Amino acid sequence: MADLLIFTAKRLALAIVTLWGLATIVFLMIKAIPGDEARVAAGRGASPELVEQVRHRLGLDSSLGTQYFRYLDRLVHGDLGTSIATLRPIRQDLSAVLPSTVELVLAAMVINLVVGIAIGVVAASWRDRTPDFVSRLLAVMWGGMPIFWVGVMLHYLLGTKFGLVPSTGQLSFGVDVPTRTGAVTIDALLAGDLHAFGDALYHLMLPAAIMAAPFCAVTMRTVRSAMLSQLEQEYILVVIAKGASRSRVLLGHALRNALVPSLTIVGLQFGWMVGGTVLVEAIFTRQGIGSYIGSAVTQKDSFAVLGGVLFIGGVVIIASLVVDLLQMVLDPRVRAAEGSAA
Repeated sequence: MADLLIFTAKRLALAIVTLWGLATIVFLMIKAIPGDEARVAAGRGASPELVEQVRHRLGLDSSLGTQYFRYLDRLVHGDLGTSIATLRPIRQDLSAVLPSTVELVLAAMVINLVVGIAIGVVAASWRDRTPDFVSRLLAVMWGGMPIFWVGVMLHYLLGTKFGLVPSTGQLSFGVDVPTRTGAVTIDALLAGDLHAFGDALYHLMLPAAIMAAPFCAVTMRTVRSAMLSQLEQEYILVVIAKGASRSRVLLGHALRNALVPSLTIVGLQFGWMVGGTVLVEAIFTRQGIGSYIGSAVTQKDSFAVLGGVLFIGGVVIIASLVVDLLQMVLDPRVRAAEGSAA
């Protein structure tokens, strides 16, 4: 228990320092952007007097050090600033679109786990044979393709040209559900509208598959490598000697133990997927954090862009922290290593 507490304290301290570093970088990016922040916030046609009023209201007439510490104090209290385009707190804007992004990321993660683990198991069980060769070749191909290129091509071919799947939006024209959570599939279920639920899944399928594709390649390689390592352990020989079937050896023993070291990369993928929504949501015109940042870029809303970047960076850091803690709890080797280091 003491080792776990020490490990947790170290990781929390590292996460806090990383968040502070990220916040500092974002602050410096804000200051490095050409132009007068007060004039941008006041609007193009604002008078000099109004610009000065806005400058004072935003605290931009203070020294750089004072602005920095005020900025950190606002972040501690959850204040990411105010959007120039919407004139609302950025935290409020992000809260409104976050459920839709989480819906997309969770769907992509399910596809990633199901497909990646399944192919990884097949590749490991048929090592150096045709299924293994084909799966590794596909993993290299998919893993090397830029997600935006895959998204644009499949969006055009499957959505626009052949009309096999919806190419834009989250619901078909004429289908509507009352907004409760912000996630369309959940809202449809809460409303008891199975037709709208199916339609939302239909619109969600292609964007989630495109987002999951490069991550499936990583998951497949990770699971394959971990399973091959487990299959070479002595306990596998003992299980086989006891007469266990091949499926039980692969799924009941090798895969179960291989998933623990695979947890690190899979957990981090959640944070990476949140960052990847910028491209996917823009291609399919879905609501979410990614499309919010994309819209802020086109409107030159630098505060919203950097607020969104800071939010995504925070998600990645927190996901890394959670993965480290889970691995400490689940993997005895990590606990032993931390105990000897302490």
